[in-house]
Amino acid sequence: MSTVRCTMAQAIVRYLSNQFIEIDGERVPLFAGVFGIFGHGNVTCLSEALEAVQDQLPTWRGQNEQSMALAAVGFAKAKRRRQAMIAATSIGPGATNMVTAAGTAMANRLPVLLLAGDTFANRLPDPVLQQVEHFNNPTVTVNDSFKSVVRYWDRITHPEQVITSLPQALATMLDPADCGPVFIGLAQDTQEKAFDYPEAFFEPKVWSIPRPRPDRKVIEEAAALLKTAKNPLIISGGGVRYSLAENEVAAFAEKRGIPVVETIAGKGALTHDHPVLAGPIGIVGSTSANALAAEADVILAIGTRLQDFTTGSWTAFSKDAKFISVNAARWDATKHRAIAVVGDALETVAELDAALGDFAMPASYMAKAKGLFDEWNALLDEHQAPSNAAIPSYAQVIGVLNKVARPNDTLIGAAGGTPGEIIKGWRVKNPNTFDCEFGFSCMGYEIAAGWGCAMAQEGPGAAGGTPIVMIGDGTYMMMNSDIYSAVLTGHKMIVVVCDNGGYAVINRLQQFKGVPGFNNLLKDCRIQNPENPLHVDFVKHAESMGAYARKCESLEDLEEAMEWAQNNDRTTVLSIVSDAYAWVPGDADWDVGVPEVSAYESVREARKAHDAIRSKRRVGI
Repeated sequence: MSTVRCTMAQAIVRYLSNQFIEIDGERVPLFAGVFGIFGHGNVTCLSEALEAVQDQLPTWRGQNEQSMALAAVGFAKAKRRRQAMIAATSIGPGATNMVTAAGTAMANRLPVLLLAGDTFANRLPDPVLQQVEHFNNPTVTVNDSFKSVVRYWDRITHPEQVITSLPQALATMLDPADCGPVFIGLAQDTQEKAFDYPEAFFEPKVWSIPRPRPDRKVIEEAAALLKTAKNPLIISGGGVRYSLAENEVAAFAEKRGIPVVETIAGKGALTHDHPVLAGPIGIVGSTSANALAAEADVILAIGTRLQDFTTGSWTAFSKDAKFISVNAARWDATKHRAIAVVGDALETVAELDAALGDFAMPASYMAKAKGLFDEWNALLDEHQAPSNAAIPSYAQVIGVLNKVARPNDTLIGAAGGTPGEIIKGWRVKNPNTFDCEFGFSCMGYEIAAGWGCAMAQEGPGAAGGTPIVMIGDGTYMMMNSDIYSAVLTGHKMIVVVCDNGGYAVINRLQQFKGVPGFNNLLKDCRIQNPENPLHVDFVKHAESMGAYARKCESLEDLEEAMEWAQNNDRTTVLSIVSDAYAWVPGDADWDVGVPEVSAYESVREARKAHDAIRSKRRVGI
């Protein structure tokens, strides 16, 4: 057997460089590149291996380990799990900085390969710099912290272990049922060791994503239940997008006369004006979708994990409603007493359609759904229209951005007040041009994801537009360094900062549940001058990182600035003061903890109202 002698680090890089996948009929690298910050634990061995293949597997230097891994998450989402990035760090804090990003990928079922340095396998130099010692278990390192937030975890202590570990890691990342982040810890002394690897290990491999078919008996059971429906409803989740099944789901819905509502991850599979779409569902959803959900007797949930923001903490549906859950992951399919149809969304919808015969709802049912959606759009128009208000609302800002956005531009949001407003108010022009990370609701995802998304717009299957990142001032302050990354690497995005004086949406929730405003808006924090808190000059800050920037004084200014930003040749930041108290109304409930006893009458009243909410919950989750 022919062998290749190389170090463990060189073997990893050589193997990963020879993994491919087909996108739109073209063979492309499975890993488009590496985000890396080098330190002891990866700078002498892994960086030596990466430097040698930089033209084949490019390495991009991050500014923060968390944000570069979040950029990898944004890239994977933009590529709809067909291509991935690697994030590589040293040991200690460099590694643990990626834990939040791993949780984001895990919650959203997205593939990212995380490679971190580790302590010495031989333990002779212990304790090494940045090593956290566990007195009762010397095998534990900080890398064990990844175990709760990845699908696959391994630590390489012998060079030959990569021969079995890497194929398993990649298979996990590409499995629609198990898809998620993978972590591999690389012991420092093992990275340097040479081994005679089988030459066959490095042969090019073209991967494909499996499409598991559902059980025929379960398909028959699901079809029988759906045929009994008087008020059926389809919930389209992120799995529809990742299965590339949006056209099939839309055709199925149109043929059967069943309206489609969308989850947060599912938004963007259909355009806003698609004839079967009835709006986003749930806590940050539309009146139209939530009205249909309340009356639905059979719900066909496709590719959704049925998160609480979709289900209204399980208050959005009748207690008698029945669920059919189509999902590649058994865990997600079996939730809430559903008929669990475990299989790929595209294949399963086709088989379910074949089993339904001539079943179809009367045309009047879809017409009712569209009427409700028309009412919702009228409400959006009302809230997005310019007014005489001194300070514009989120809804008005979104209206302007949506108007100026080009069809292939991708809107990105994640945390704070942005998600609720963009889920409700962003009208998708082209499929798969919307990314609201709300599985983990990770503050700091947005700008990093914009960098990753901009990278993803290059090559096969790319939409080719510009990422438009919409964030609040709180999120900007939490993580903004990838503005510099995007300028440095030449990947353009537009960042719109809605400056509303702090953490406005969590202040809204706090006060809605009876607690006085406290430690959220800047004016309510322990600061030197509460009457006139210091505000950051976002324009000067962005310009200091090489971006173009402009402060907008009005909606008219914002529209003009967006046109300017669209025609710029680099990342541009726009800031606008926004109302901290004006929100588009929603009518779904959310279960959060409210104190049973409190000195505040407002809290006691909120508790009574919350008990009423909990009385509406379905049981058997």
